[in-house]
Amino acid sequence: MDEATRKEWDLTPTIGRFLDRHLIIPLLDFLAKREFFSSEDLGKAKLAVLFKTNMLDYAIEIHQDLHKQQEVPANMTARKQEVLANMTALKDEVGPILELLQDQGRVAELKHERCFTQAYLQQQLGITPQHVEVLRRYAKFSFECGSYAEAAYLLANYRLLTLDADKSFSALWGKLASEILNQSWDAALDDLHALRDAIDSRTSTPAAMQLQQRCWVMHWALFLLGNHPNGKSVVADLFFQEKYMQAIQTNAPHLLRYLAVAVVTNPRRRDKARDLVRIIGMERSNFSDPVTRFLEDLHTHANFEDAQERLKECAALLDQDFFLCNAEEPFLKAARLSIFESYCRIHERINLEMLAEKLGMELIAAEKWIVQMVADAQLNAKIDSQSGHVILGVQPPDVYQQVIEKTKGLSFRSYVLAQNIEKRSSAVAAAD
Repeated sequence: MDEATRKEWDLTPTIGRFLDRHLIIPLLDFLAKREFFSSEDLGKAKLAVLFKTNMLDYAIEIHQDLHKQQEVPANMTARKQEVLANMTALKDEVGPILELLQDQGRVAELKHERCFTQAYLQQQLGITPQHVEVLRRYAKFSFECGSYAEAAYLLANYRLLTLDADKSFSALWGKLASEILNQSWDAALDDLHALRDAIDSRTSTPAAMQLQQRCWVMHWALFLLGNHPNGKSVVADLFFQEKYMQAIQTNAPHLLRYLAVAVVTNPRRRDKARDLVRIIGMERSNFSDPVTRFLEDLHTHANFEDAQERLKECAALLDQDFFLCNAEEPFLKAARLSIFESYCRIHERINLEMLAEKLGMELIAAEKWIVQMVADAQLNAKIDSQSGHVILGVQPPDVYQQVIEKTKGLSFRSYVLAQNIEKRSSAVAAAD
């Protein structure tokens, strides 16, 4: 793959606009390991991100490695001193409530007794609303320092204590980012659902801002795609919701790449392929890549040769994508199954050698693979090894489709019959 193609397929700069700066760091680390771009360019990009956080020691380490010098720039030294001073001041302010939260047994007891409220803490422990607000600032400070587990814990408790709905909503974003970076995927999924519901319920938010927030949620959900056991279903179900699909088509058509992989690799969501291909066709001028073109080759054009050839590009693309690098093998397997199923639906007899060539496999390996695919897809087919053909039987129509076909005109005929009865009744009444 040449450098121009690699840059064309790389969505890191595009996706980065929808992520918190801390969420960008794993993407840059991934690109550095894959050596897709020069270490100098990636080092500069990472340094620019880190300098805006409180992770100054890490930034200094990268700067020294990048410039091959031990001397620390004056601006970094000053920034580090500022961070340390803020830490000291915040710890003094947050002391009373932080002391309570560090006693997790006591906190759990208060929650069980439903006494973990701002009013109760103020009355019984002298913890004021000001302490609660400082807790939010301290949690954000911990997050900026890279203490994601601590930030998630503090933000969860802050949301239980605050009476400010807007600040609680903001804290939920911080908690989701913390859980993602801490790789607490179940907690991240819970926060994702809570955030989706919160966005939908905040009806006073301007439509443009809601659109932007939905785009943020979908991009943050990508971290669950390959890490949570239900990540593919989570992404597919979220992206296919009407308001979220509108956000994709308006602001983020590049997300169709991830939706396509989620649908192709998830047997429970493959029924969505037809809707997805229709949307991909509508957005072709705004976004197109090997993954989306593969679906069009297969489902829109029924061009099996191009679809099979496209898989080589898909493999290279998936390997260089942070969110999809673990999906290469499942995608290729599911894509070949889709080609096989589609091809079988329009042919009664298929030459094994020709099919093996289309699948890009050796004949013996292809024959074993086809046997497994026939079983998995529950196709009415058999392999004639002597003639070297796959013989397809007539596929019985789906039972639901049979019912639909037989009752297709029933409602219309009932309507006509009712109209005739009504006219005849009216005529009789008029004659009387």
